[in-house]
Amino acid sequence: VAGLNLGGGKAVIIGDPKTQKNEMLFRAYGRYVQSLDGRYITAEDVGTSVQAMEWVRMETDHVTGIARSLGGSGDPSPVTAFGVFQAMKASLKYKTGSESLEGRTVAVQGVGHVGYHLVKHLREAGALCIVTDVDRDALKKVTRDFTGVEAVAPDAIYDAPADVFAPCALGAVVNDETIPRLKVGVICGATNNVLADEDRHAPMLAARDITFAPDYVVNSGGLINVANELEGYNPERALQHAANIYDITMNIFRVAAEQGITTLQAANHIAEQRIKALGQIKDRYVGRPPARLHR
Repeated sequence: VAGLNLGGGKAVIIGDPKTQKNEMLFRAYGRYVQSLDGRYITAEDVGTSVQAMEWVRMETDHVTGIARSLGGSGDPSPVTAFGVFQAMKASLKYKTGSESLEGRTVAVQGVGHVGYHLVKHLREAGALCIVTDVDRDALKKVTRDFTGVEAVAPDAIYDAPADVFAPCALGAVVNDETIPRLKVGVICGATNNVLADEDRHAPMLAARDITFAPDYVVNSGGLINVANELEGYNPERALQHAANIYDITMNIFRVAAEQGITTLQAANHIAEQRIKALGQIKDRYVGRPPARLHR
């Protein structure tokens, strides 16, 4: 969907990122990534850091999200947040006819990394923010750094009257219990797997006339950022590519409306069509690609 020549994959390290994150753990993980011989490229995500990726890099070249001083792209959360902001403008344009965030209210769940940078974009655009986080330090930081930000208890975010709900923490927060409580017209956030049950909850949102921007489209700025690192990182190029998330999101809404399907089904359909089209060229031998494409 993001227009990258990459497939999909995710690795999970089970443990507490605050107490069990250490060099030996990530170097062991790096050795495993190395054993895959470039078939999988790892990157920073929830619970990890640039430092963790540098530990991984001690064992493998198949890693992105390392420090800019080492030729990497650094923390991907600013570009991820920029992409979320683009998707949110597109969602509002589709829902209300105007992409402006001036005077609108956005409920942001999770303000540690992506959520923090998203709040920055929202305040600069004139939006008011209702925020929450289980990490009190993250909550204190965002309310200290920005005006027009109201903090609420974690569970209260679902009852907050707002134009947009932006989940930017852990997944499965849109579920049987929370959907009836939501007082928003749009859901657009960075959280992976935000729907507890995609087949069940996407139609439930549609029935409530809540416009849902599919999470893997909304948060694709992070992937775009680290993919740019593979070609030699250029921050301006990464932001230009992430700006396309606006048009990608609008196209998903258009396909959903034309075909009478949910926005999630539309996003999946568009992704599957690209995979199918690219799959048709696999049997055409064109020689060995450049080495940089084998990372």
